[in-house]
Amino acid sequence: MGDYPSRSTDAIAGGPGVTGRHARSAGTGVSPRSYEEPPLGGGGALQKKSRLSMETGFRGLSVGAGAMVLVIIVAIAVFLISKAVPALQANTVNFLSYKQWFPNDAEPKFGIAALAFGTVLSSVIALIVAVPIALGIALFLSHYAPRRLANPLGFVIDLLAAVPSVVFGLWGRDVFAEPVQNFSIWLNKYFSWIPLFGGDGPFGRSILLGSLVLAIMVLPIVTALSREVFQQTPGMNEEAALALGATKWEMIRTAVLPYGKPGVIAAVMLGLGRALGETIALALTLGTVFSISFNVIQTGGNSIAANIANTFGEANATGRGALIASGLVLFAITLVVNMAARAIIYRRREFRDSAA
Repeated sequence: MGDYPSRSTDAIAGGPGVTGRHARSAGTGVSPRSYEEPPLGGGGALQKKSRLSMETGFRGLSVGAGAMVLVIIVAIAVFLISKAVPALQANTVNFLSYKQWFPNDAEPKFGIAALAFGTVLSSVIALIVAVPIALGIALFLSHYAPRRLANPLGFVIDLLAAVPSVVFGLWGRDVFAEPVQNFSIWLNKYFSWIPLFGGDGPFGRSILLGSLVLAIMVLPIVTALSREVFQQTPGMNEEAALALGATKWEMIRTAVLPYGKPGVIAAVMLGLGRALGETIALALTLGTVFSISFNVIQTGGNSIAANIANTFGEANATGRGALIASGLVLFAITLVVNMAARAIIYRRREFRDSAA
């Protein structure tokens, strides 16, 4: 017979019972130490976030980079102001309204009026010529051209943006000047009643020549950025317009262009910044005449950057300070243009988000 556990015959217990050697808690078959209650919440407590995580480091790096940009801008402004103040104090005429440039004389006389006017005029004409062509090319590459044609053309346009400005300047002076001169003569012959194309000549190195060269330089920048923006248009928007019976042009006008408007504005402003700061190309194509005139075909015109390149080598201490002062004005113009562009883009994005 097998072994049985000993049973107690204590009458007080009311019958047989398990001895202490085999006693366990009622309702349990294992030791109390082998079971632990799970923590509240089902999955346990989350791990504490490390103070030196990758996210924290990246955020700090981004903030530092943004702050560094502001510091550099302020440092540039402080440098320009400190170098320009002595020349401005020695100037005997009004720097903002005087048209001529004689900073090397015994009594320095120089002003920024003609230079700022030529800079803005040539840049605006360049944008008027380049932007419609750039948008047309961008739409063709993104929505009309077959892929086997769009990819090579897009690659060629991207390469144009990498061509050095001195190459454009030499090409404009030695090759493009004669066709522009003939075109200027034709404009003067048939449209001389318009102030832009009046005068008796000579025609050659003019605002028109410099502006057309600038337009060719700005064209690949605006085209490449606009093409990328148009390609980001949601396909659902385009398909919805086509499903409602719109033609392809109506689809582009109602779905693609409104969606890409902030990006196009940014591309145009970036091209304007390139045009405002261009130096060598304008130095080789403009006539270096200090005058304010809306006639764009006669020989003449000048810009701030071109004047710096042409006169820096022969400038004395006051002349270099005057050139730095003109650079400060160009810096201010570029800063205002960029701030205006950011404001336009922000307002457009805010309007689009509220409409959505």
